[in-house]
Amino acid sequence: MIKKFKPAVAVAAVSMAMLSQFAVAAEEQFFPLIDYRVGPYGSNGQAFYGGFIDYLNYVNIKEKGVNGVQMTYEECETEYNNAKGVECYERLKSKAAKSAGPLHTMSTGISYALIDKSAQDKLPLAMMGYGRTDAVDGSVFPYAFP
Repeated sequence: MIKKFKPAVAVAAVSMAMLSQFAVAAEEQFFPLIDYRVGPYGSNGQAFYGGFIDYLNYVNIKEKGVNGVQMTYEECETEYNNAKGVECYERLKSKAAKSAGPLHTMSTGISYALIDKSAQDKLPLAMMGYGRTDAVDGSVFPYAFP
């Protein structure tokens, strides 16, 4: 009887694994793009955010997402203005609450304004070559990644 039971358990385990893959495939990862394409640094923002969106679309089309998870995004224009950056964050954070990719503000001022808010909301804030250098201490800034 135990010999007959083992194959049934194996079939059930494989079935559950396949079902969980289908459940993951239906999910999405949201990237809130708090970006700027106009303003004093608009040419930098156009290049970075245009390339970032192209990359997300490429991975979705060519690779069918990351492990079956499609990446989605929504843009919010800040004009490289700190107040508008915070406004965009507040507008997009509810969409990002379920499954957020990192925030790439590409702005020291906006990242300074969001570092405490992102920790409170548990949303990752990426600062590539800008932002707070003391944020490397993960015990103090757990959601900031310089």
